Amino acid sequence: MKQKQTRAVVLLSGGLDSATCLALAKQQGYECYALSFNYGQRHVTELDAAALIATRMQVAMHRVIKMDLGGMGGSALTDASLSVPEGGSTGIPITYVPARNTIFLAFALAWAEVVEAQAIFIGVNALDYSGYPDCRPEFIKAFQQMANLATRAGVEGQPLKIETPLLAMDKAGIIKAGMAAGVDYSMTVSCYQLNDKSEACGRCDSCRFRRKGFLEAGVPDPTRYAGI
Repeated sequence: MKQKQTRAVVLLSGGLDSATCLALAKQQGYECYALSFNYGQRHVTELDAAALIATRMQVAMHRVIKMDLGGMGGSALTDASLSVPEGGSTGIPITYVPARNTIFLAFALAWAEVVEAQAIFIGVNALDYSGYPDCRPEFIKAFQQMANLATRAGVEGQPLKIETPLLAMDKAGIIKAGMAAGVDYSMTVSCYQLNDKSEACGRCDSCRFRRKGFLEAGVPDPTRYAGI
């Protein structure tokens, strides 16, 4: 009798980190179920990227959940009246989307129960993370504890693991790991404010971390930047 393959739900935004996370989950032998969100973000180009990545990486299933976090405001990523900061930020930047990872992980947890997954992969990073509170190891530890108190699988002795393979890596290390796992970074989108030609601005925090990462990794950056 063929042994059932271990399954994982992987949060897939279409960005560099989540694509790497998916590749590493597959490298570990997981059958991957990719989960993306149309949450009212500034552009949906990243969702097109997520769909392409999911297809190219041959996930078992890719779901896109639609919700309106923009209706609550409070973030430059969901409110067009707020400007995306350029040239670096101090403290928790305005690009932080309130409770986003908590909400995303809650949906991932529900789907993990449905597909009987043993793990959820999320590409949070405690180094190049712009100061977001929901990217810290303390948050992940607390969420995992809650998850195993709140689910049937958890109380029946089949605890689910929140996997964060990128947590302690810098961006260069993430890129090197992804390249070794076969990631094509030309498929990914990182910029917070793409133009109408889907060109990255090169100035927002996400672009700066991405450019610095490719430079330090010694890998050509496939990103199309506006005016560069």
